[in-house]
Amino acid sequence: MRLFDDQQLILLCLFVGLAVFFGLEFWLKKRRARRGDRQWRSERPQPFGRRGFGGREAEASRVPDAADQLRIVMGADFTVQPLLNKGETRLFRELDRLVSELNPEWRVMAQVSLGEILRSRDAEAYRCINAKRVDLLLVDEDCRPRHVVEYQGSGHHQGTAAARDAIKKEALRRAGIGYHEVLAGHTTPGDLKRLMERLMERPAGLWDEAVGDKDVPVERPF
Repeated sequence: MRLFDDQQLILLCLFVGLAVFFGLEFWLKKRRARRGDRQWRSERPQPFGRRGFGGREAEASRVPDAADQLRIVMGADFTVQPLLNKGETRLFRELDRLVSELNPEWRVMAQVSLGEILRSRDAEAYRCINAKRVDLLLVDEDCRPRHVVEYQGSGHHQGTAAARDAIKKEALRRAGIGYHEVLAGHTTPGDLKRLMERLMERPAGLWDEAVGDKDVPVERPF
């Protein structure tokens, strides 16, 4: 006498298969949860001495993905912010005019990230300059960076500004890009014109720490 007919045998096999499948799925979830907990513990910020500065991997893992970033942006308000302040804008206009007259193929760009114009095989050194910006950048006809012009306002040298400038100067110097400062209240349009005439007659890599001529009171300084 048969204990099960064919239909009952099929149903029994289906039931056993489902039970095995759900049991295996439950076991895999538990395993993934334990593995994730171990990973979180291993990436958790550690005190100095255990893993150096610790927590860098954990910080990177907490960066929102693209979907989360979109959700955050959709829930926020944004407003327009001028690219340059008034002093920088006046300098940009005058510099752009002078460059166009001296060499129409050159261009002036504003607020350029050093990470876009410099490269280094030293990843740590690159991170030090990647997010830093320069006020104005002169590029030649091949869009190759040639000279940087920084606007130093009256309250510029405060806090860590001098240290940040030193980092930018050294990185630019090592890349062969000229660095020049326009001093608010001191540099006149005549000073700027003489500087541009000098720079655009010579190869890149010039190194003028600052431009200023206090003996020319006729022109309004930047």
